[in-house]
Amino acid sequence: MTPQNCLAVLFNLLIPIVADGIEYPYSTAEPQKSGWPLTDEERAYVVDKAEHDRRPGREANKHLPHLWPVVPSAGYFGGDAWLKLHEAHVRTVQANAGPVDVLLVGDSITIQWGESWKKHFPGLKAVNIGIGGDKTQNVLWRLDHGGVEGLEPKCIVLMIGNNNMFFTPETGIEPVAKGIEMCVKNLREKFPDAKIVAASILPAHSPDHRFYQDIKATNEVLDTLKLNNDPLVQVLDLTSDFVNDDGTLKKELYTPDNIHLSPAGYAVYAAQLKPVLEAMLAGKPVPAQTAK
Repeated sequence: MTPQNCLAVLFNLLIPIVADGIEYPYSTAEPQKSGWPLTDEERAYVVDKAEHDRRPGREANKHLPHLWPVVPSAGYFGGDAWLKLHEAHVRTVQANAGPVDVLLVGDSITIQWGESWKKHFPGLKAVNIGIGGDKTQNVLWRLDHGGVEGLEPKCIVLMIGNNNMFFTPETGIEPVAKGIEMCVKNLREKFPDAKIVAASILPAHSPDHRFYQDIKATNEVLDTLKLNNDPLVQVLDLTSDFVNDDGTLKKELYTPDNIHLSPAGYAVYAAQLKPVLEAMLAGKPVPAQTAK
């Protein structure tokens, strides 16, 4: 490659990328920024390169961790394992094209609603596209690559950010909150009439654990972003329902890993979420006790 071509590549990478109307702050070397199905080139890019080799700046030998949470990137479990999960969700979305009551977006805490969702929300038609291990950047990629295409959700429930805590020593806290905000912006762009519940990151581990502290700090930054200035967005802070007065977790609401929820935990989550969804679906104001 000539020096002139190298400069052209670097110049293009610094230009914010617009995918499906969403402007991201960095353009990676990804060959297919949006759309489904994937081209052969995009599939090879996702399957053959580990996620750390696709992060913003990697292609230009730059370390830009503050951009990781806000720029779309496919997940990676090795080979095509993560992509197969996404493909399964795409098939589910295609099979349920058209109106649905609720679209659930997130990581393992979302996908593990399972029977608890059926128990607490039996009358709602829902599509769940959670993937365990996902971070904000992975959700952004999925939303842009067929993950919700054809759906017409009335309400969307987003909970994401826990897995970003693995990387906060590099990314910092604010970029994670911005990543959650970017997910909300993406969903608002794709579904301008849908109502969105942006749930705070649930507490995890113990008050002296870095994850716990970083989750708390991220939620505090998220509050400053005032997502609910948009009348169609409702922030749902669940923290106080999952911790004791001294800040420790309510153990009965969690599985032994102190991250994922027990059936009792989903019952508490459902108790806070249900009046919000009922009000949204009925076109009524969200009850004051659950509003934030």
